[in-house]
Amino acid sequence: MTFPARRLSVRRPARASAAVALLCTLGLAACGSDDPVPTSGDTNEPAKRGTDKPKPTEASETPTSSPTSSPTDDDGTAVPIYWVGDGPGGEPRLFREFHRVQGDPLTEAARLVMGGGQPDDPDYRTLWPEIDVTLVEATDGVLYVEVPTDGFSERPDGMTKRDARLAVQQLVYTLQGVQQERIPVTIGRPDTEPQIFGLPTTKPFEQASALETLNLVNITSPEEGATVTDDVLTVTGVANSFEASGPCRLSADGVEMLLQPYQAEGWMEDRLFPFEVDFTLEGISGEVVVQCETDDPSGGAEGDGPSIDTKTITVG
Repeated sequence: MTFPARRLSVRRPARASAAVALLCTLGLAACGSDDPVPTSGDTNEPAKRGTDKPKPTEASETPTSSPTSSPTDDDGTAVPIYWVGDGPGGEPRLFREFHRVQGDPLTEAARLVMGGGQPDDPDYRTLWPEIDVTLVEATDGVLYVEVPTDGFSERPDGMTKRDARLAVQQLVYTLQGVQQERIPVTIGRPDTEPQIFGLPTTKPFEQASALETLNLVNITSPEEGATVTDDVLTVTGVANSFEASGPCRLSADGVEMLLQPYQAEGWMEDRLFPFEVDFTLEGISGEVVVQCETDDPSGGAEGDGPSIDTKTITVG
């Protein structure tokens, strides 16, 4: 694949439309599904800002049966949090960041998603209004979330049914990522008619299709706002792109300075695969934007274009 240099827009426009069309043709994606859901992708911790660089590992479609605890230190526990951002054509998709929390990782991760936290990347957001969470625990083969109030049984003004389902999937993917088990999520609340955002809570919420819910490229490292002092910038992430390849670009003031193609560990399955690329930073300093994309074989002639993720960092 060849990826031409160009003047960059740092906003996320799109999805790998040709790749998804091929997946639909082959019957490998739940295309047009009304109930999308993402997979966790890789399980790496992110780099601490400006320092350690994580190495990508195989993105298992099914998390390990035995939960693996996230490393802890005086700064708390690193947990994956799924936020909402704009995917192809402005369609909302899930993007992952790592955050550090104090206290019980499951409960604190749920509180971040359910309106109590803010993403590091200004392109991301949560679909949840702030809702109290008493506790989250793994019990009887489910992740149980206890919500003490009956607010937001119906969808808030402006929330579509798809947004409601995606909000629930924010919670499902976050808690499954923390627990490292793909088990359903049950929300317990005191409603006379139990529901959240108009969706019934009488049955556990299952995980939905990755290709229908996750953005198809997601940068893991560097983190938004990181300062890089090394001579080489290592970019890691996960993607599901046509022929497992795509471009990563480095730009300043909207002008592309460097381009490196990545090769992910796979594609054409309902999950994202790790990738890694290196940029030599000789002669580069100041604020720059890292932008990784899925491949768009049609060159914009079909669909909404590539999926894109960006991180603004400082070099020097």
